[in-house]
Amino acid sequence: MPACPETERFAALLRSLKNRSGLSYEALAKKTGTAGSTLHRYCRGTSVPQDYGSVHRFATACGATPDELRTLHRQWALADAARTEPGTGTGTGTEADADVVEVVEVVDLVDSDGAEEPEAVEPRAVEPRAVEPEAVEVGPVRPVRQGRFRLDQFRQGRFRVVVIGAVVLTLGVSAWALTTDHPSSGSGSGSGSAADGRLLFSAACQPVVAMGQHDACVGEVQRLLHAKGADIDVDSDFGPQTLRRVTAFQVFSGLQPNGVVGGATKKALYTSNVRMTVWPPAKVRQHIRAVFTDAPDAAVAIADCQSFLDPLHILPNTNGTRNWGLFQISDLRLRELGGTPRQALDPEWNIRAAQRLWSKKRDFHDWPNCERAVKGAATTAPAR
Repeated sequence: MPACPETERFAALLRSLKNRSGLSYEALAKKTGTAGSTLHRYCRGTSVPQDYGSVHRFATACGATPDELRTLHRQWALADAARTEPGTGTGTGTEADADVVEVVEVVDLVDSDGAEEPEAVEPRAVEPRAVEPEAVEVGPVRPVRQGRFRLDQFRQGRFRVVVIGAVVLTLGVSAWALTTDHPSSGSGSGSGSAADGRLLFSAACQPVVAMGQHDACVGEVQRLLHAKGADIDVDSDFGPQTLRRVTAFQVFSGLQPNGVVGGATKKALYTSNVRMTVWPPAKVRQHIRAVFTDAPDAAVAIADCQSFLDPLHILPNTNGTRNWGLFQISDLRLRELGGTPRQALDPEWNIRAAQRLWSKKRDFHDWPNCERAVKGAATTAPAR
């Protein structure tokens, strides 16, 4: 079964990273905790991972740059959407079915000056129209070529709609962020200028600082986070690391954790007393071993595979959910455990929550993407 264009582009990015790294599938399997055969399927385009975590670990092991990680995340989202879309790339439709199709008319998404707030655009459906074949006096009617032409046009149109849909989603998130992450009017503390030393409130910075930007405003966000104890590079590049730290700061500050820096987050960065210092890796390992007395090595391997032993590690999923903390506990599991994102970013709580999940069946089935890491670690308690 041929891969759809989105999946093939995603696979091509993975192959490029692997070839540049010079690492074998076996070596990458050891570094990522994902089976080599599974990585091979990803690179061939015959399979798309259901969560971004395995993609991030693969790219990091291959030495991907922040720009490459951003590109890879966007392409994975498109491939994941194409994989789950009914009929995409499956070849199950017949050529005769292409005689009547629904035409989607697309209009401009944003005004040329870009000054107004983006609005959601709904495609207008045109009434389906049956195509009547012309009468032919001699020889057979040949609708197949005509049908194939319309089918190709339809497939190309669907691809354009998928890409445009991704753009609309991005614009919608930005518009939503402008409304949800903005200080209430009349407070008198949400505005500012370069004169008062708050660069983020000056005319030099956009109303929302977000993923993909590379400028002094991003550097200011990183500097403020670092001043609060966050482990972050101040390189003026809003990449995955900055996204995770901004989201964690929002959780600690009681703000909507949308990962973008709008008015309310800017104000909190300048005024809040939030501290973002975390346990170092050595303390994390020690505490995991103390809690997982029956499987200390495997538990450490799982946490390392999931979060690189970073207590503030946060990964977004395409369906809007997130995975939190050392053991990347999902929103679903978090609700089952009666926890909150704030608790999940506490290493003590996260480790004990993971131990509760493990104790149900005394295995690590909740972390299937790190199965190889578990197999490579001792699963019995050390001799006493």
